[in-house]
Amino acid sequence: MSPEKILSSLAAVFVLGVSAQWVAARLRIPSILLLLATGIAAGSGFGWIAPDQLLGDLLLPVVSLSIAVILFEGSMSLRFRELARIGRPLLMMLTIGVFLTWALTTLGSMWILQLPPGLSLLLGAILTVTGPTVIGPMLRLIRPSGPAGPIARWEGIVIDPIGAMLAVLVFSAESALSRGAFGSAALDAFAGFGQTMLTGVCSGWCMAWCLRQLLSRHWIPDHLESPFTLMTVIGGFTASNLLVHEAGLIAVTVMGILLANQNQVSIRRIMEFKENLSVLLISSLFILLSARLETAALLEMSWRGPAFAAFMILIVRPVVVWLATIGSGLRKVDRLFLAWLAPRGIVAAAVSSVFALELAKTNPQASLLVPATFTIIISTVLVYGLTSGPLARILGLS
Repeated sequence: MSPEKILSSLAAVFVLGVSAQWVAARLRIPSILLLLATGIAAGSGFGWIAPDQLLGDLLLPVVSLSIAVILFEGSMSLRFRELARIGRPLLMMLTIGVFLTWALTTLGSMWILQLPPGLSLLLGAILTVTGPTVIGPMLRLIRPSGPAGPIARWEGIVIDPIGAMLAVLVFSAESALSRGAFGSAALDAFAGFGQTMLTGVCSGWCMAWCLRQLLSRHWIPDHLESPFTLMTVIGGFTASNLLVHEAGLIAVTVMGILLANQNQVSIRRIMEFKENLSVLLISSLFILLSARLETAALLEMSWRGPAFAAFMILIVRPVVVWLATIGSGLRKVDRLFLAWLAPRGIVAAAVSSVFALELAKTNPQASLLVPATFTIIISTVLVYGLTSGPLARILGLS
C-alpha cells in the first residue's frame, strides 16, 4: 500500500470508530452494533479499509496489546467488597458455568453448524467469554438492584482471560492429537491450565506491587503516572506471555483488580486516562476486525447462523445460569436476569480472528470461526441490548 493509502485507512479507522460511538450515544443504542455495521461497510462493502494489507503481520500483536489494555481498564472497576454478597454465585458461574457453556456450545457447534469436534471445542471455548465492553454500558443504563449487576460485571471481565486461555489449551491439545500424542494431550492441557493461571496471577501481583510502591514513594511524576502505568501493562503482558502463552491476560486482569482495591495511592488520573484510551481502542478494534469479515461468509451460513444464535440465547445461557446457581442463595429474579444477559464482544471477536488466521493453512473449515463468532456477537448484543432493560423493570430490578 502507498503511504497515502495507509494514512487515509488509518484515519478512516479512528474517524469511523469514534463517530460510531458518538452516534450510538446520541441514539442510546449499543455502540457495538454501529461499530460492526460501520466496519463491515468500510471493509467488504466499500473497500475503504483492508486490515490485512494495512497492518500485515502487525495485526495480531496490535489486537493482543489492545485487548490487554481493555481488560486492565475493565478490571479496575471491580471491588472486593462486592464479593461478600456475590462470592459464592460468582465462583459457581466462573467454574461450573464456564464448563457447562463450553460443553453445550461445543455440542451446538457440532449439531447445528456441522463443525468437526476439534473446531467445535475451540469455538465453544471462545464463546465462553461474555463482553465487558458491552455489559458495562448496559449495566450503567439499566442500573439493576441486588447482586445481579455486580455478578454480571465480575463475570464479564474475569471470564475473558479464562476463555482465551481455554481456547489456547484446546488448540494446543488438538495439535498434540494431530501428531498422534494421544496420551500426553490431556495431561499437557491440565498442566498448561495450572501453569498459565499461576504465572498470570503471580505476574499480575508483582506488577501491581511494584507500581504501587513507585507511586507511594512519589518516584513517578504526576504527569507520567498514566504513561508509566500503560508501559507497565504492555511490558508485563508481553513478559507474561513470553513466560507462558496467554498468561498475559490473566496478569493484566489481576493487576487491575489489585490496584483498584488498594488505598495507599490515588489512581484517579490513571483511571481517567485508561477510560479514554479504552474507548479509542474498542472503536478501532471493532472497525478493524469487522472490516475483515466478508458478508458472503455470513450469508453462506444460511439458516444455521440464526439457529445457532437462538440455541445460545434461548437454551445455553438459561440452562447454564439455572444449573450453575443451584444452592447459591440467589433470588429467582436475579437468576432470571442473569439468564438473559450474556452478550459477546471484542474479546470473542479478537480470539476467533487470531485462531482463524493460525488455522487457515491447515484447516479450511477454520474460516467458519469468524462468521460464527460475529453472528453470536451481533445476535446477543441486539437481543440483550433491546430486551434486558425492559426485563429488569418487569422483574423489579430497575
